Amino acid sequence: MATNVTQPGWVTVHGVRMEVVERGQGRPILWLHGEDGLDPGAQFLDLLGAHGSVFAPSHPGFGHSPDVASIDTVDDLSYLYLDLLADRNLRDVTVVGSSLGGWIAAEMAVKCSDRFSGLVLVAPLGIKVGDRETRDIPDIFALPPDEVTRLQYRDPAKARNREATALYAWEPYFHNPKLRQWLHRIKLPTLLLWGADDRFVTAAYYGDAFRTAIPGSRFETIAAAGHFPHIEAPAALVERVSGFIGERKA
Repeated sequence: MATNVTQPGWVTVHGVRMEVVERGQGRPILWLHGEDGLDPGAQFLDLLGAHGSVFAPSHPGFGHSPDVASIDTVDDLSYLYLDLLADRNLRDVTVVGSSLGGWIAAEMAVKCSDRFSGLVLVAPLGIKVGDRETRDIPDIFALPPDEVTRLQYRDPAKARNREATALYAWEPYFHNPKLRQWLHRIKLPTLLLWGADDRFVTAAYYGDAFRTAIPGSRFETIAAAGHFPHIEAPAALVERVSGFIGERKA
């Protein structure tokens, strides 16, 4: 992977072209962004690049990555990124996914984790916790944007990328009805990270459901952060991720 790349580059996987940010060098780290999209200038990317070779693509339809007619579900995205790891012959990869990206990462790990060394899910979406009549996740498409921002951020001063999010997460809303029953297939070391002030999917309710569904997973919270701790508490997030990576090296 490239080192100290400031401007995004491009990667093509089986005809799917994606904008990609690369940072650092060493053992590979795949960052899968959430519905907030990927900011190439985000501080956490540089901080994370001090601990490995970060590869952070923008999903099709996000950022400058073009839409792809054949990629319109999270299931498609999970296979796309498994193909990416294979095409680049990446092994011992720490896969880190935030929110929507955490859902993608979980779907990848359920299917095939041969190239993973560890999995970090940062406030992942993707499962149904309550019954059919219970809405686990607030409807971001029905709520006013200001209210969505208030729910997702501890400090409501950041947001974006709604159309692509709707493509992947509209129906069924932000989950795969069958994912929860297959999370037991994830056998690799898994760290669940949650912003302590997440009002979008709370640590106590949604986070605990992930913890109990993934055998041996570890659950930690990050203070002074909402749903996107990589934005609100980047140093704290990277400290947790780098510590987890360090355990894999030992």
